[in-house]
Amino acid sequence: MNRQYLRKTGTLVLCLLLVVAAVGAFQKKSTPASARVDSRKLPIYCVQTETPKVAISFDAAWGNEDTADLLSILDQYQVKTTFFMTGGWVEAYPDDVKAIAEAGHDLGNHSENHKQMSQLGTAECKEEIQKVHDRVKELTGKEMTLFRPPYGDYNDTLIAAANELKYHVIQWDVDSLDWKDYGADSIVSKVLDHEHLGNGSIILMHNGAKYTKDALPRVIAGLQEKGFEIVPISELIYTENYEMDHEGRQHVNDNPT
Repeated sequence: MNRQYLRKTGTLVLCLLLVVAAVGAFQKKSTPASARVDSRKLPIYCVQTETPKVAISFDAAWGNEDTADLLSILDQYQVKTTFFMTGGWVEAYPDDVKAIAEAGHDLGNHSENHKQMSQLGTAECKEEIQKVHDRVKELTGKEMTLFRPPYGDYNDTLIAAANELKYHVIQWDVDSLDWKDYGADSIVSKVLDHEHLGNGSIILMHNGAKYTKDALPRVIAGLQEKGFEIVPISELIYTENYEMDHEGRQHVNDNPT
């Protein structure tokens, strides 16, 4: 092996190394910071907003005894919210689904059978979402785009499956704990004094919890006294050109690639 060959080989190797380094530098520069920090897929827990606004959401998976009262209270305060409904609830209470839609509230998907979605494969995740979607569309003519996983349980497979069905996966950053039945005062305090309550918060409540209807007027009034506008989740989140930070807070991406 002569020296000229070695020099040529060495030069080629050096060039290849320089190309690899340049490509790596370009990728680092063009990849969003959030993707570099954590490669997990995250649902939307809250939203960075410039103005003081929040969203109230109700999970509907069991009874409907208080649904009419909740809708009446929301109408009284001229507030729009989001109802996440299971397939079983939709099937059992179709008139309530129609009433929610007619009142102008968001219709949200809460899965067909309220399963632990992180335990399911892609096909079953899609089936759990699509069945409710089709039933609600048949009842109301509306296409749903918001999905809340039962128990707040999710993984990358679920989020990818929901995204493929054109759904945004929604969690919450303020839990009213109304399902614990501690009383209306407890619900009001849990929401209004919550450490995470702020611009872009998503508040979790349930349509079937014992004291929710008693607490709701004070929750709404308290939020409004704090200066928050209450909007449905569809009006709170960004649907394009956004990033997620490690806490699940959605941000506008001012420099989309």
